[in-house]
Amino acid sequence: MAAKQALFVCFLAFFAIAVPAFANLSPNFYDHICPQALPTIRSIVEKAIKREARMGASLLRLHFHDCFVNGCDGSLLLDDTDTFTGEKTAGPNFKSARGFEVVDEIKAAVNQVCYGNVVSCADILAVAARDSIVLLGGQSYEVLVGRKDSRTASKDAANNNIPSPFLDFSGLLSNFQSHGLSLDDLVILSGAHTIGFAQCTFFRNRAYNETNIDPHFAESLRSICPPSGGDTTLAPLDGSTTKFDTVYYDGLLQQKGLLHSDQQLFKGDKSASEGLVRYFSENPKAFLAGFGVSMVKMGNLSPAEGTKVEIRMDCRKVN
Repeated sequence: MAAKQALFVCFLAFFAIAVPAFANLSPNFYDHICPQALPTIRSIVEKAIKREARMGASLLRLHFHDCFVNGCDGSLLLDDTDTFTGEKTAGPNFKSARGFEVVDEIKAAVNQVCYGNVVSCADILAVAARDSIVLLGGQSYEVLVGRKDSRTASKDAANNNIPSPFLDFSGLLSNFQSHGLSLDDLVILSGAHTIGFAQCTFFRNRAYNETNIDPHFAESLRSICPPSGGDTTLAPLDGSTTKFDTVYYDGLLQQKGLLHSDQQLFKGDKSASEGLVRYFSENPKAFLAGFGVSMVKMGNLSPAEGTKVEIRMDCRKVN
């Protein structure tokens, strides 16, 4: 027990050192200009999750997919225009990214309680992701806010930057490192797959062609995901899809990772990622505490220098 506690302390110390300070964002950004902004976001997220528990995972995923494409700037939310093709139809998002109506509802509500357009769409995604985690049993953390929204989006950038569920470990790590995130961030942020579902099209090859998969688990996947067709049929990412816990890591230890990219974190090769998977499986408190730290780090990915930004009145279009 003492050894585990020591590892936990060392782990948290590492993350405290690893997270940089970002002068342009603050947890208190809305305290004076609109103190009701964050409570309003939480209220609507809570209602959305009560209607459909899966929505928590969907809102969390929107924040991930926004931040990995040219920083956390709300670009994912933009509809296509005559001047650009947006990110909604990119491979990682097409017919799978969802929750846009909830974001619209939040934006309309904060514009009303703030008596104007002061809360960015990018901030809404960051706060809604945190609130979703907490409402599904995760640990709260302070979200840094004060982001601005991009005036453009890029389908190509989304295709090139969002990590694919078909990536091998080296590709996953390279992708995260290209965004300034570490091996630890990769393993702990992958733990977001403790909630939600994935479509058949993303796990079909794993169910039929991979060998590092529990045979009974593979058989259960094949029963709902045929060799062709049924692309949008859903399967749970772990055994407790509406509870933010460490069951995801338990599944990896049993070769029950749903996606190829999931199981790549635990291949039985005594790699550094394997050690982290075991650690989080055995230490839920370390996962819950560390997840918030890595989320703050990811949430501070900035738009490219020179990006034109604003606070959008409507998250789907520029002002």
